[in-house]
Amino acid sequence: MKPTRMSTATEFPARLTDAEWAVLEPLVPALKGGGRPPKYTRRAILDAIRYAVRQGGTWRALPADLPHWNTAFWYFQEWQKDGTWDRIEDTLRRAVRTAEGREHAEPSAGIADSQTVRATEQPGPRGFDGGKKGHRHQAARVRRHDRPGVGAGRHDGRRGRL
Repeated sequence: MKPTRMSTATEFPARLTDAEWAVLEPLVPALKGGGRPPKYTRRAILDAIRYAVRQGGTWRALPADLPHWNTAFWYFQEWQKDGTWDRIEDTLRRAVRTAEGREHAEPSAGIADSQTVRATEQPGPRGFDGGKKGHRHQAARVRRHDRPGVGAGRHDGRRGRL
C-alpha cells in the first residue's frame, strides 16, 4: 500500500489494540477481488468507525489521521446491511459470557420494560370522530366555490391573468 495520511497516525483510546484486532479480524469481511487496491486497511477503517461511535460526534469530524469520513461511513453502512455488526456483537457477547463463567454462551431470556416496547395493535376502540373536519374539500365550499380544486389556493392554469 502506498503511504497515506494514516502513516502519521496518533494514539487515542479508540484505536484497536493488537489483541482486539486479532478477535475482530476474522469477523470483518475480506476485500473483494478486482478493482483498485484499497487506500486504507480494514483495521484503519474499523478504528475510524470506532472513533466516530465512541466520540458521539459527526462523521465529518473525524481527525485527519483517520480514513476519510465518507469511506468510514460507507463501510459502516455496508457492514450494517450485510450483518457484520450483528456477527461481531454475537461473537463478543459469547466471549464475555464465557469469560464470566456462564454455563451457556447464549442468553436464555431478555427483559424489556413497558416503556420501550410498543403495542402491536392500537389500544382501545377505533372509530370516527365527527368533530374533525375534512381539510381541502371543505375549504373550497367555505369560500363559495363549487369545485374543490378551484379557488382554494390553487391556480386555474392561467398564469398572470385574473
